[in-house]
Amino acid sequence: MTGKITISALNTFPVKGMSVQTHESLQLSAGENLPFDRSWAIEAGARKFDAAAPAYLPKTAFTQLMSYEKIAGLETSMDTSGGKPVLSINRKGKQVARGDLSTPVGRQIIEQFMAAYMKDELRGSPRVVHADGHHFTDVPAKFISILNLASVREIERVVGKPLDPLRFRANIHIDGAEAWEEFSWLSKTLNVDGKPAFRVAERIQRCAAISVNPETAERDMNLPRTLMSAFQHDDCGIYVSATADCVLKTGQQITVA
Repeated sequence: MTGKITISALNTFPVKGMSVQTHESLQLSAGENLPFDRSWAIEAGARKFDAAAPAYLPKTAFTQLMSYEKIAGLETSMDTSGGKPVLSINRKGKQVARGDLSTPVGRQIIEQFMAAYMKDELRGSPRVVHADGHHFTDVPAKFISILNLASVREIERVVGKPLDPLRFRANIHIDGAEAWEEFSWLSKTLNVDGKPAFRVAERIQRCAAISVNPETAERDMNLPRTLMSAFQHDDCGIYVSATADCVLKTGQQITVA
């Protein structure tokens, strides 16, 4: 039987495909993505994104783990405390690039590093892209992703070894539910500390990105195939829409209305 379901982690990924940033609290706004989640991306050479008329593009337009597992070997962090988005890139604990993404020079520093680091993989020159209010998510809708850690533990049981939940790059980790219980919540409302906050939209179909080990940057298993073989689906996690303005915090209780 389901116990008390709580938020165990809050995550954003400021640059698509790059490192997680964890939070104790985050502002939730109705109808929106989480702030600074996938707010920047690095085009993989095609140069299709127009910042003056931002529109959804498929993940293949950008550097991301499905196609470029090598980027998991970089540790990135975004500092916005000074009012500007300053991206730092470390490799094996050593800073290799740092740039203010609000300036052409800062973006150029990051682009030049990525061009050298990914020279054998990219189709053309990388380009840092951003547009106010736009998020480079995997789906066009303004969804937030939730991962049930019990479901991850069930996958661990099948593969016979621990899995870092960050393989799944979800915004919210929850614990206390039964494995795969989240799939029964479709179209239902999720309350946070007793108040409506989310509407469950759909299951998340997984791609090859979850096969990349975030610690080693190696594609060390075929998890979509494992999911299909063991559970007859390749889904893990759910997409939800924010329905209220509130502050999310780790430890808050989730209930299904």
